[in-house]
Amino acid sequence: MSIDLTNATHLKLGMTLLAGLCLAGCSKETAPDPKTQVGGRPDLPALKQYLMPPMHVASVVGWKQGEKPKVPDSLQINALATGLQHPRSLYALPNGDILVVESKAPGTEPIKRPKDFIMKWVESWATSGGDTGASNRITLLRDSNGDGKPEIQSVFLDHLHSPFGVALVGNDLYVANTDAIVRYPYHEGDTKITEPGQTLTELPGGPIDHHWTKSLTASPDGALLYVGVGSNSNITENGIEAEKNRAAILEVERATGRWRIFASGLRNPNGLTFEPHSHALWTVVNERDEIGPNLVPDYLTSVKDGGFYGWPYSYFGQNVDPRVQPPRPDLVAKATVPDYALSSHVAPLGLAFYTGDSLPSSYRGGAFIGEHGSWNRPQLNGYKVVYVPFADGHPNGPAQDVVTGFLGEDEKSRGRPVGLAIDKSGALLIADDVGNTVWRVTASGRL
Repeated sequence: MSIDLTNATHLKLGMTLLAGLCLAGCSKETAPDPKTQVGGRPDLPALKQYLMPPMHVASVVGWKQGEKPKVPDSLQINALATGLQHPRSLYALPNGDILVVESKAPGTEPIKRPKDFIMKWVESWATSGGDTGASNRITLLRDSNGDGKPEIQSVFLDHLHSPFGVALVGNDLYVANTDAIVRYPYHEGDTKITEPGQTLTELPGGPIDHHWTKSLTASPDGALLYVGVGSNSNITENGIEAEKNRAAILEVERATGRWRIFASGLRNPNGLTFEPHSHALWTVVNERDEIGPNLVPDYLTSVKDGGFYGWPYSYFGQNVDPRVQPPRPDLVAKATVPDYALSSHVAPLGLAFYTGDSLPSSYRGGAFIGEHGSWNRPQLNGYKVVYVPFADGHPNGPAQDVVTGFLGEDEKSRGRPVGLAIDKSGALLIADDVGNTVWRVTASGRL
């Protein structure tokens, strides 16, 4: 049963625990060299358990007039659209139009532990900037001449239920709301859809709905849809029944809506997409919290049919999490080691493989990853877009910072990157949900 906490109790708890929170945030514990937590064999220090885990929140100040993220000299970045309503993901239509999914969480979760309240409160500080009201819609941007200044910006779909993923197959446009995949009729050139959608299949949703974003992609032949469903907790503190069909990637038959679990043990999989060389499905995953600022590395991985990736019983392969009871050594024994660690608590939410040819050659063939950024470790981590080079369908080299400056030297957040897309011209697009902006990265002509 959930604890019904009054406002007075909330305030008392907040004031009581705030001192401990601040001490945790000011911990002198240093992180490993970031290079040791990126790649196929990350440094995994001994785990720690806390009454209240370390937290450090980057307060939101937004972008001032003339400010924008930083990129290397070979690139340039400009705003494609501003004044949006919490843009979370992006989708490039074949005719060049860009769909911007503007979305907010579906509601509050039950509070079962005092620290649940504190952690939600603290996390909200890092995500509440630029809250301009209405959201849960899709906006269309049309930049016909490719100059980075859309001639049309229109509400394409409205009154959605915490949407996130989008996929187009033929004339069928699929939107992954937090609780269902809905199909809409689409005709090339449409700037608005007014016909009602039809539910293809329901998805695990409330009333808890801890990880509410549902990433979506279609198989190369268009017959199947793949949807990421995050866990309903950190490590099953809401009960194992609350995790039914969650922490998984579901495979959905587009013709019938029938589905099965394609892969499991993925705490919060996002950015689903097929790697162009191997045609394998890849995802980025937000790993568990509360066992140390340097555990557990979030990761990028290929997804195997029937694969189990450890959650909640183990992490990064067969490293056991002792908090989860009863243990499942049978499942731990078959846990798949992810392909590529991204460092701890960077919160990757966006993934796009680069198949264009307009950016410098050093960015071709690999993966861009949007790291939303940490709130749960003393040293802030993430808050940037990185590039992981690939060769023959696999990561091949260290991650490189590409778009930074979302976090200022004052450790205040101007923005936070989420979803990514590649537009028709080959430019990289970034949804900034705190800055309420879509950024566009192109080549500068300078080497």
